[in-house]
Amino acid sequence: MTSIHQLGEPRRGRRALVAGSVGNLIEWYEFGVYGYFATIIAARFFTPEGGSEAEGLVKTYASFALAFFFRPVGAALFGRLGDRLGRRPVLVLVITLMTVATTLIGALPTYAQAGALAPWLLTFLRVLQGLSAGGEFGGAVSVMTEFAPPGRRGLYGSWQSFTVALGLLAGAGAAALLATVLTEEQLGAWGWRLPFLLTLPLGLGALWLRLRLDETPAFEAERSRETETPPPREVAKAVALGAGRIMGWAAAGYTFLVVLPSYLQSSLGATFQQALVATVLANLGFAVTIVPAGLLSDLVGRRAVVLTGTVLVVVLAVPLIDLLQQSEASTTVKGVAVFGAGSVVGLMAGPGPAMLSEMFPTRVRYTGLGLAYALSNAVFSGCAGLVITETIERTGSVDIPAYYAAAACAVSVPALLTLPSRRVRGAEAVQERTG
Repeated sequence: MTSIHQLGEPRRGRRALVAGSVGNLIEWYEFGVYGYFATIIAARFFTPEGGSEAEGLVKTYASFALAFFFRPVGAALFGRLGDRLGRRPVLVLVITLMTVATTLIGALPTYAQAGALAPWLLTFLRVLQGLSAGGEFGGAVSVMTEFAPPGRRGLYGSWQSFTVALGLLAGAGAAALLATVLTEEQLGAWGWRLPFLLTLPLGLGALWLRLRLDETPAFEAERSRETETPPPREVAKAVALGAGRIMGWAAAGYTFLVVLPSYLQSSLGATFQQALVATVLANLGFAVTIVPAGLLSDLVGRRAVVLTGTVLVVVLAVPLIDLLQQSEASTTVKGVAVFGAGSVVGLMAGPGPAMLSEMFPTRVRYTGLGLAYALSNAVFSGCAGLVITETIERTGSVDIPAYYAAAACAVSVPALLTLPSRRVRGAEAVQERTG
């Protein structure tokens, strides 16, 4: 019996990777689509006839930010359920909620059709997405890292971040395809709806995968014995520290991977197609770095890898934005620059999930790591577009994205320095199975 169980472990682990990451892919696909179509959504939902385009874009990002601020609520609500009832049933619930909310966005009436009701309906659906997204990360990372073989939490956890890149690339690809095959009028009238409606079949596929998912060995072991729950103050301190460790990742990731298209259009005069190409390159750089970075963190420790990426953003953010502003710089050079920016974010995102998972014991892992991630993203990702757009509007400085990403990473450095300097090898195999 033992040998059969051991033979089944790799299959269960692979199934956990797929089922855990697929919801994250859909979530970031939608958030990417929303970011890439921000200017169109602003015109259709937040800009009445005769209204200011800049004001409409700010309101669009405000709705974007609001969804992020409901993520901590979702992380606390679904995390509590996940730590009590199990990872699997809660992940089934959040993927259902996410799929329904995202699909309905594609069917909403616009401001011209429903008046002031339209932005309120959109905002309500964004809130539901925020709640479901808050419950997604903690559960998915718990599943991946709790199924990970000893010494491979970084590699397994990196797939959660890798599906962020896949989701953003899928969103960018859908937007680029529609921008190519449709006229600007068709895209603005109805074409923007198609990527949101595509979420329905994707979500149904994800639901099927999660219904076949096993409960994690760590949670099953925890349920079979009585252990004390860590004191709330101790968990709260770990949540705050975790949020501080990933705030640079959150700010730089959204600045370079999601906000970039509308920034290039509104501030640097790029076309929609040019902005999407730049975003695809940045996300490709992000994607190719994540899994190697997670694997490297298993070998040399989380701190060295994450800290390297964080410091590189501090040093290179301003030169990157200055390069994009230079008309004499070639398209190739600019493409390499945005590809490099995405790669640097990947150094933080690859080890990030495992780093958070290892901060919390099994009994509070879903809640703890989900809250840390949601709080950091609510402040530093969800507000990125709003803060950057509004600050550029008020100051006239087009360097604001660089300052925003660099400042957040600089503040994150002291929290990262509290990580162990290298991988702890002693009782790691036991710890990685039991949490």
